[in-house]
Amino acid sequence: MKKDISKIFRDWAFDPADISARKIMGLDGQERLQVRLDLGILQMEMVGRPDGEQPHGQASMLAHYLDALDAHREKEGSDETFYLDADACADLGQEGLQFYYRFVALLRLDDYEAVLQDTRHCLALIDLIRSYAEDEEDRIYFEHYRPYVMMVHTRTKGERRLLKGDYEGALREVEKGIDKIRSVTEDFEGMEPEGEIQALEAWAEEIKEQRPVGLKQRLREQLQEAIALEQYERAARLRDRLNALGSPSF
Repeated sequence: MKKDISKIFRDWAFDPADISARKIMGLDGQERLQVRLDLGILQMEMVGRPDGEQPHGQASMLAHYLDALDAHREKEGSDETFYLDADACADLGQEGLQFYYRFVALLRLDDYEAVLQDTRHCLALIDLIRSYAEDEEDRIYFEHYRPYVMMVHTRTKGERRLLKGDYEGALREVEKGIDKIRSVTEDFEGMEPEGEIQALEAWAEEIKEQRPVGLKQRLREQLQEAIALEQYERAARLRDRLNALGSPSF
């Protein structure tokens, strides 16, 4: 059996300026995801955990600890004495890293539904640790990843809107995403999600520039500009045009 994969490397060159990802059909007929790295190729499953493992007989480590939480509640009557120790947090962290690698590659391939599934998984994982980590350092460590995952989640929801030509819907998704990022990070001292927020705000500006602008919207924008520049005669003409279109102005 030939094990040398040099030919694959020659046929698929590494590009340090891009995320080189592709979907392939496995020998078993199942679709898989590959990412070209500088020293090789990373291959992941498309369904379940990226490594294809089923820890403790569960679909994921997250599912295992959620089941453990449910069992604890059933036995003790509450979750007050349930906690995730350092080993549990490490297990979840390793799984989160795998899902991160996958959703970043899937985003590059515009597979938005799959990205949403993986970012939801990562956010649920962070939520679990936030609620039950025994060590505060573990909780803070994982919280630092939340803004980035939320940013990707928001961007993906917006991209789905854009595929349908819903520019206003995409902008609403960005606005909601920014509000959520600010809301969930304000309780953690030292959390600075400004990079993620600025990235979403910049993307919102791109959406505004690219969206088709109707006549009424264009006239409203011109009217606001005329008022700001104190061009009152022009503003009056624009207001008359808007009223004639059945669009009452200010």
